Parts: sequence; structure tokens; C-alpha cells
Amino acid sequence: MTAVLYDIPGPRARVRNTLFGVVGTLVVLGILAFVIYRFAVTGQFDPRLWSWITYVNIQYLLLGALGNTLKAFAAAAVLSLLFGAVFAAGRMSDHRWVSRVSATIVEFFRAVPLLVLIFILFFGVSRGLGVNISAYWAVVLGLMLYNGSVLAEVFRAGVRALPRGQSEAAYALGMRKTQVMTNVLLPQALRAMLPTILSQLVVVLKDTALGFIILYQELLYQARFLGSQGQLGAPILQVAMVVAVIYIAMCLILSGLSKLLEKRLRKSPRGGAAAADEAEREEEYAATL
Repeated sequence: MTAVLYDIPGPRARVRNTLFGVVGTLVVLGILAFVIYRFAVTGQFDPRLWSWITYVNIQYLLLGALGNTLKAFAAAAVLSLLFGAVFAAGRMSDHRWVSRVSATIVEFFRAVPLLVLIFILFFGVSRGLGVNISAYWAVVLGLMLYNGSVLAEVFRAGVRALPRGQSEAAYALGMRKTQVMTNVLLPQALRAMLPTILSQLVVVLKDTALGFIILYQELLYQARFLGSQGQLGAPILQVAMVVAVIYIAMCLILSGLSKLLEKRLRKSPRGGAAAADEAEREEEYAATL
């Protein structure tokens, strides 16, 4: 199968690819070494600039900011998934007025930058309409509208990508459209959509950092606050590196959970049957070549 899809690299190509990999690795290591050297030369590793992390109150401050970040992410992730599922179903509706309204809403919120949405919700709605929206809800609703619109397209594309024979066979058995969607199409589409959905949730997690602009006290807000404290030596770079490590750790945990979920789906009876069917189709295709 692999030989049919692309040319297998020969001896020269393998040597060339290995050489490119070694050179690329050395270049990356050289850049990292230069950055570390510049940090050392400019005194960024001075213990005085890192002493702030030993203060208990600052540790509690960062833990509180981490809690605010996770709270906004959890609410935005759930609401984005619900928003995406509802408007994906609306876009696939047989009623033209429902599909057109859903398409207009999805395309509108996909086109508006997230930062503009947060500003409109926090400043425009609060002052223009007199509806008091807190910084937390401005961040959550902004994330929901933008990422939910993206997820709506992901859901719709995942369902539309399935062969039409799946739904036609289900309709031939007498199933209604809701049954076809929930029992036939979605279980298959979710396995294909899962990596994209989880990648978008990582985007939701990172975009919570935009809340610092409207003074939502998440990690980036506290990092800017701590980095500007003169009595601590204004350790803006040191605080930024610690916060970056926290964000990286959260993204790695989320990626690890996604891989665990994917493995569990593969081990499930439906996942195993789907994998067996796919392997059988590949063998039939290979036999015809």
C-alpha cells in the first residue's frame, strides 16, 4: 500500500533525509545554546531575579490565577462544544431558513477576531446596552462564540465526509433522521473529528490569556503584574518563562488525555469493528492492484 501511494526512498534519499535531520537538529540546538548564553551574559539567571518564586504569597497568587484560567477554559470548552453541535445541526437542517440563519451566525462569528468579540461583550454590551457582563463571562462568551463557530464547521465537515451509503442504508431500514444522525453518522464521524476537536480545545485554553486585556485575573494578567514590581527586580522575563512552562504543561496534559481517549475508543467494540472493517477494505483494495 505504501509503495503504491508514494515512492520508497532509495539509499541516496535516506542519506539525504538523515543529513537534513541532523543539520536541522544542530541548528535548533545552536539557537537554544545562543539564547541561553545571552541569558547568562545579561544576568537573567541572577538568583535575585528568581527569588520571587520562593514567596508563599506569590505562589498562592499564581495558583489563583491558574484556577481562574482553568475555570474560564472549562466553561468555554463545554459551551463551545454545545454551540458547535447545535449550529452544525442547524447548518445540516433540511429547512432552508434554519440552515441559512445558522450559516450566517457561524460565518459571522468565525470572521470577527476573538479580541474584538471580547471587547464588544465587555465594553460595548455593558455600556451600550446597560447589561453588566463581568470580565469572566466576557472571556467565556467570546471564546464560546468564536471557537464554537469553528467547531460547528468541524462537526459539519466530519459528518459530510462520511459516504452517503451510510445514511442511505439507515434510511432504507426505516430510521428517522435523528436516529440516523445519533446512531449511525455521529459515532463514526467523532472518531475522525476527535484530533481536530481536541486541537481546537487547546486553542481555547491558550486564548484565555486574552482576558488580561480586560483585567481578568488569569495567568498572563498576574505575570504582567509580578513582572512590573520593582521591589522584586522587575522580573518580567523570568515570570513569563514560568507562566509559559505552566501553559506548556497544561497543553501537554490535554494532549495526553486526548491520546488516552483515542486509545479507549480504539479498544471499544465499535472502535475495534471499525478498525477491522477499515483493514478489510485496505486488503480488498490492495488485492485489486
